[in-house]
Parts: sequence; C-alpha cells; structure tokens
Amino acid sequence: MGNAEVESIHVHPVKAFRGVSPREAVVEPWGLAGDRRWTLIDDGGKVVTQREQPRLALAAAEPLAGGGVRLSAPGLEPLTVEVPRPAETVPMNVFGTKVEGVPAAADAHAWCSAFLGAGVRLVHMDDPATRRPVDPAYALPGETVSFADGYPLLVTTLASLDALNSLIAEGPHAHEGPLPMNRFRPNVVVAGTEPWAEDHWTRIAIGEVVFRAPKPSGRCVVTTTDQTTAVRGREPLHTLARHRRRDGRLLFGQNLVPLSPGTVRVGDPVRVLA
Repeated sequence: MGNAEVESIHVHPVKAFRGVSPREAVVEPWGLAGDRRWTLIDDGGKVVTQREQPRLALAAAEPLAGGGVRLSAPGLEPLTVEVPRPAETVPMNVFGTKVEGVPAAADAHAWCSAFLGAGVRLVHMDDPATRRPVDPAYALPGETVSFADGYPLLVTTLASLDALNSLIAEGPHAHEGPLPMNRFRPNVVVAGTEPWAEDHWTRIAIGEVVFRAPKPSGRCVVTTTDQTTAVRGREPLHTLARHRRRDGRLLFGQNLVPLSPGTVRVGDPVRVLA
C-alpha cells in the first residue's frame, strides 16, 4: 500500500453532534476514548440521530476531563454536562438493540429539547464493556461498541473520496459536489491508498494498534446532510447507488474492531496485515 498514513482523527462525544479532531486518541476495545458515549433518545427510548433530525449537525460537543461534555449550538448558551452518577438506567432502542443508559441531569434534557423543538433526553453509556454487543453476525465473542452505528471505529480514505467526487461530477447532481469527508463522520481518515483499497482489508495496523475489519460500511441518509448547514441533498447516495451497491447496501468506508490497545496519532503509518 506504499506510504499510507493517518490524515486525521475524529471523536464525536455525543452521537450525531459535531465532534473534535485531536492529534491523537486512545483506542479502547469499544472505540476511541470518549467517542459516542452519549446519545439522545426520544420519549419512547429510541435513539435520535441526524436521520430524524438533520439539525443535529449544527450542535457541537467537546469532551471534558472525566467524560463530561460541553454542548454548544446556535441560539443557545453553551452547557456543561457532567457524567451522571451511577443511578437507575433507562431502557433504550439503538437500531433495534435493547440497551441501558444513564440519563444526564434535567438541564441537559431541557437544553437538547429546546434546540430541536422536540422532547428528547441525553443519556450516557456508563459501562461500554457490557452494555451493547457488536452485531453477532460479524462479531467475535465479547466485542462491544459504544453508541456508534454498529462498530467501534469507522475508517475512510482520501483516495476513495476523490474517486467518489469524480463520479458525482459526472452525474446529474454534479452541482452538489465535491463533498467533504465530514459527510461520512469517520473516526480515522487515511491518506496514501488506492481508491477503494479499504474494501478488501481484513486486518490492519494503525501505528501500534491492530484492528480487524469485519465489513465495509453501509451508508444512510445522514451522508446527504451538509454538516455545516444541515441542508439535505441527493448526494452521495445517488452516486453510491449507481456505483457502490453491494447486497443492497451502499458502501463507503470500512468498519474496524480493535484487537489490541494503544494510541493512534495523526501521521501514524497504516499497514495492511491481511
């Protein structure tokens, strides 16, 4: 693969909110430290994401020492949310999986509800080692995940984004491109590969950390949401449907599950092991 290396790292403390781009991040078994340990749920306990609420793209969450978050959004004063004390958990539905979470303080629910104009609660995953297993069809025993869509990490490559943007430029919605990488909300972005090389990875090393790659990532309507305006378009799903449809899924990026602990850093070499 030549001189592939980490171009950027992205951590989203609250699922569906804008995150941060640190120079390095600790890899935990269930994902990057602090990534998607918080999420919103509706009155029925169902997780709320940009699928239902594209406006969440305009809200930001910064991680704080100890696991808390600082929330900010247009029109609202920023709010600091501490990790809730161990307490009664609430049942949640995360894409059909029943999960338990710990509710944040009442002012966090009120802040998030005011921003969305809809009743939601902010909840924290207190124990990612036990709360939510990885999809058993693709998991090894004991693998767990935070509130990420399905797997501990998502990796994308600049070469594949360039290739996708070239395809978009040839299509009927060329005016929507080129798209930035933040449409895909990855954890790690890799430079220096061939286009679509990640489709074929099964084991890779990023710096000192080894990962297995169980399956490419199937994409949803969130990718059509401009992450700076919350406005939806047709791309990239229109082009992915024409060029990247496999078994009914529209593919971009590769899921990763850590096989060893460690820290990943911008500039780390990326090696394909299998």
